[in-house]
Amino acid sequence: MVMEAPVRHEPVMLREVLAALDVRPGGRYVDCTLDGGGHAEAIMEAASPGGTLLGIDEDIDVMRLARERMARFGDGVAYVQGNFRNLDSICRERGFAPVNGILFDLGLSSHQLASDSRGFSFRTESPLDMRFGPEVDTTAAYWVNEAGEADLADLIWRFGEERQSRRIARAIVNGRPMRTTTDLAKAVEQAVGRRPGSQIHPATKTFQALRIAVNQELASLAEALPWAHGLLGFGSRLVVISYHSLEDRIVKQFIARESKDCLCPPSQPVCTCGHKATLRPITRGALMPSQEEVATNPRSRSARLRAAERLAA
Repeated sequence: MVMEAPVRHEPVMLREVLAALDVRPGGRYVDCTLDGGGHAEAIMEAASPGGTLLGIDEDIDVMRLARERMARFGDGVAYVQGNFRNLDSICRERGFAPVNGILFDLGLSSHQLASDSRGFSFRTESPLDMRFGPEVDTTAAYWVNEAGEADLADLIWRFGEERQSRRIARAIVNGRPMRTTTDLAKAVEQAVGRRPGSQIHPATKTFQALRIAVNQELASLAEALPWAHGLLGFGSRLVVISYHSLEDRIVKQFIARESKDCLCPPSQPVCTCGHKATLRPITRGALMPSQEEVATNPRSRSARLRAAERLAA
């Protein structure tokens, strides 16, 4: 058996993350997407002495890499394999609340993309898996080989924002059974072709859609944000890095909602909802990586960072 070489995690927008979290010595922080530990390591360095961190990730392989990277922090870092949609119970069962900052770095890791066995990339041949963790029930193979054509087209449209979703779904159904990522990528490319001069593979959005569906990524994020809000102490920070418009829209709308004193319709003369602002945005819109970072780490180009500070209720 050939072991896959580990890929070192290069954290995206690291300087901006540390500034947005306002990391301070002795603080208590949660990294909801631990990955290889790049952000977590920098947070612990800035929070020393006395800082603590709880790292959560569904992927046991990347968590192993994070443990190795942060071994020097000893008991200052706790590791939990799980989905961040269970953020509240994970933190409270371990007495890790309230906290000074919570980070979500959404999307795929370098290690997952480089894996020859996980099915996240169309650049290598591997099984149609795409699960972040073994607890996920459904693999990409189910959607590719068993879902109805209409359901498959809807999935590719909603989660991939792919305009040619119907043509792609028809090609997938006609090409069944498909066993590998290469089978799927070829079917998509044959269905829609390649744009002259484009560096983006035509299967990119389809793979994104399947991955989101398999791991229920958008639903997990929508569930996790209110839990994160409730775990923050007053003056603490929430920071989220997203990589496509669907994620960013959820984060943007959540922060906007919790930053308002009233949620009643504009036409209503008197407020009856009683809602009070409990967040304050600390970024004007979404921050993007610098040109220098994109040049050295091209996969950061789609990153968008939003952050907010917890106010008194």
